[in-house]
Amino acid sequence: MTMAGGQSTIYQRPSDLLQQLIRFDTTNPPGNEADCIGYIDSLLTSAGITTTILARDPARPNLVARLPGRGSAPPLLLYAHIDVVSTENQTWQYPPFEGRVVDGCVWGRGAIDDKGGAAMSLCAFLRAKAEGFPLPGDVVLAILCDEEAGGEFGARYLVENHPDQFAGITYAIGETGGFTFYIDGHKFYPIMVAEKAYCMLQAVVRGPALHACATVVRGGAAARLGALLTRLDKAHLPIHVTPIVRQMFETTSSSVPFPSNLILRQLLRPALTDKVLDFLGPRGQSLYPLLHNTLNVTGIHGGDQVAGTPAKISADMFASLLPGYGPEDLLAELRPITGDEVGLEVTKLGEIGPDTPNMGLYDTLCGILREADPQGVPMPMLFTTPTDARHFNRLGIQTYGFQPMKLPPEIDIAKLAHGADERIPVEALEFGTTAIYKVLQRLVENEK
Repeated sequence: MTMAGGQSTIYQRPSDLLQQLIRFDTTNPPGNEADCIGYIDSLLTSAGITTTILARDPARPNLVARLPGRGSAPPLLLYAHIDVVSTENQTWQYPPFEGRVVDGCVWGRGAIDDKGGAAMSLCAFLRAKAEGFPLPGDVVLAILCDEEAGGEFGARYLVENHPDQFAGITYAIGETGGFTFYIDGHKFYPIMVAEKAYCMLQAVVRGPALHACATVVRGGAAARLGALLTRLDKAHLPIHVTPIVRQMFETTSSSVPFPSNLILRQLLRPALTDKVLDFLGPRGQSLYPLLHNTLNVTGIHGGDQVAGTPAKISADMFASLLPGYGPEDLLAELRPITGDEVGLEVTKLGEIGPDTPNMGLYDTLCGILREADPQGVPMPMLFTTPTDARHFNRLGIQTYGFQPMKLPPEIDIAKLAHGADERIPVEALEFGTTAIYKVLQRLVENEK
C-alpha cells in the first residue's frame, strides 16, 4: 500500500519519523497522547499491520501491534513511551515542539526520552513487516502513554487490565540503554538490565503546642525537624555492592588506564567506597546512587496556627532502593540516623523487580553493539530511576534498556534528557534503528 508523502518507506528515515512525533505536544501532565497515537496507528495500519488501541482514558490511549511469527520461539516485546516532560522555565535555542534538524541533530522535547526510542522501534518494526523475513516468534510493539507520571494510564494499566496482550513474553526491549558514554576517552555502551525501585515515606516529629507569644519554645517540633534534616543531609546510608554494579565497575576498570582503573576498583571495596566517591566530586555524586539506597526530603507539612507552635511536623521523603532491598531494609538503615523519637511510615512503594535479572538475551545484545562499533565496550547497567520496565516485570518480562545511540563526547545524554535543547544526532537514530532491527534478525539466527 502506498501512502502519501512517501510514508510507506518512512521506516528508512527514522529522523523524519522523529520530527513528526516531536510535533505532537504530549507534555505530561496532561499528556493528550491521542493525536500522536493516531498518527502512529495510521502508519502501522497503512503498512498492513493490525493494531489494538487500549485506553483507561480516551485522551490517553496506548497502541499494541503484533507481527506474527512461526510460533517456534517466545514472542519479543518492543516498547517505548511518547509522553514527555514539561519545557516550562527552560530556555531553548529552537522551539521544543518543531522538530528541527540543525547541525546534524533532531532537536525537540522527547528526542532522547523517549520519542527517539519510539522512532527506532517503530522503524525496526515496520522494516520487519516490509522485508517479510520469517520470525521465529511474534514481535509485539507497544507504544505507551504516561510513563513520565508513573504509567497509571499506560504500562500499569495494560499490565493490570490487558495482560493477555503480553502472554508468553520473556524478553522486552525498552528505554534507557545502549547510548555511548566516555571515561578517559574510552567508549562504553551500557545496557540497562535492572533498575532501582522507589519508596515514599513520611517522617513525623512532635513537640509542645503552645502560644507563640507566651514563651520561647526550645527543642520543639520545628527544632527537632531541623536537627533531623541536618542529620539526614550529613549521613551516608550503608554501602551495597550488588552483582550488576560489581560487573559494571569491573568492566569499566578493565578497559581504562591507570589511575582510573584503580579508582574504579576501589569503589567495590566498602571500606573505601564513600571516600572515593567524595574524591571524584561531581562524577562521584552521579555514581553514589548505584552503591547506596538513597533518600531525599521532598515536602514539609505542619504549623498551621499563626500564633501557635506546632505539635506535629511531617516530612515527605522519596527513597530509591537497590535490587534485593525492600522498605524494611531502608527503615533499618534510617533508624540509627533518625532515632526512636521520629515516627517513620512507608506511604507508597513502587514495584520491586527481581533480585537477579534474566540475562538470557544480554550476550546477543552485546554482540550486536560490538559489531556495530568495535571500539565500544558493552556493559550491564543498573538504572537508578524507575521506568515502565517495573510494570512489565510483574508479568515476568525482563526488559533490556536498548535504544542504542552512537554519540560524540560532546553529547551528554544525562544532561539533555528532560533538559533544554534536548536533541539526538541523525546518525545516532540510524545506528539505533539498525541495532534494534538486528535483534530481530539475530533471534532468527539463534533459532537456526
